[in-house]
Order: sequence, then structure tokens, then C-alpha cells
Amino acid sequence: MIMKWLEAERLGVADLLEDLTDDEWQRDTLCAGWTMQTMAAHLTTSTRTGWRDVLTGVVKARFDWERMEDEKARAIAARFTRSELIAQIRETAASPKRAPMAAPIDPLVDFLVHGQDIARPLGRVREMPLEPAEAALEHVMKSPFWGARKRFRDTGIPDLPAPDLLMLATGRKLSTPGDNSVGNSNTRSI
Repeated sequence: MIMKWLEAERLGVADLLEDLTDDEWQRDTLCAGWTMQTMAAHLTTSTRTGWRDVLTGVVKARFDWERMEDEKARAIAARFTRSELIAQIRETAASPKRAPMAAPIDPLVDFLVHGQDIARPLGRVREMPLEPAEAALEHVMKSPFWGARKRFRDTGIPDLPAPDLLMLATGRKLSTPGDNSVGNSNTRSI
């Protein structure tokens, strides 16, 4: 089931990226410092990252996982055109391959959340399907990688729909309608 959901999300995000204007392609996502192009590059990595990439990348980034991911995404964004990045996402839409140490559901979490990181600052609505969002949220709440338990430790888990909880659990802040601008809305967990 996860692979069917993941394939649909990958293709949906590819469609969204393909629909962006040239101006929108250069705009910031909700991930601090990442344009749509950088985000597209990041989304190509889950099926193209092996142990060697992780080991050399994390050493080069002085064992800072976020820095490693940022440097990798920027390098890929500089190397490939918009159409090449979107084609890479489409080509691997049904691929079960995932980065080392990633659980089978982690790529789905990435695409569900990053689809929102792309759509929201542009004022676009991207529906998050409930069943995949619930499965992703359950995983994120159990996984130490995502840091959700720490985020909710002091406040408790709010009574919100699973898609909103998934965004909060992965380090985003929910905004009011019409306030999805960068800096006022969801930000990348650092």
C-alpha cells in the first residue's frame, strides 16, 4: 500500500512542479533557504542515494545531517535543469529504492510534507490524502529521526486532522488561511 501512495505522491508533486511558472520555480519554498528548484533536487535523492553518498556527504558536512542534505540538494539543483529534475522524479515514481537508514514509509513522509512546502507559499491548495497522512503521522510519531515526540512533549498533541498534525510533527508551523508566506508559515525542521 505504501508504494501505491508514494507513487501517487511523487507523480502529483511532479505535476505540481511542472505546472509552476518560471517565476514560481525560482521562489522560496517553506523550507528556509530552498527555492522550488532546490526542493525538486532534494526530492530526487531518495532513490539515488547510497551508503557511499551518505558516508562521504556526512563527513564533508562535518557530521551535520541538515548541512549534508542542503549541500547535496544545491549541487543537484545546479547540475540539472528543471525538466531533468522533474523527469527524475517521474522516472522513479514507482521505485522502492530508498536512502540508507530510511524506513519504507520515509519517502512518503517526504513527498507528503514537501508537497505542502511547495504549494503553500504559492497560495496553492494541495490536498493531502487522509489514509497516507495518517500512516505517515503514525510513523513520524514513533521515529526518533523526525523529532515529533520532543516537539509535542511540552504542549501535548493538539486535536487536529492528521495532515495538519503531520506538518506540525515534522517541524512546520501552521498558518492562518492566506498567511502561507515564507517566514509566516511552515518552516523546515532544523
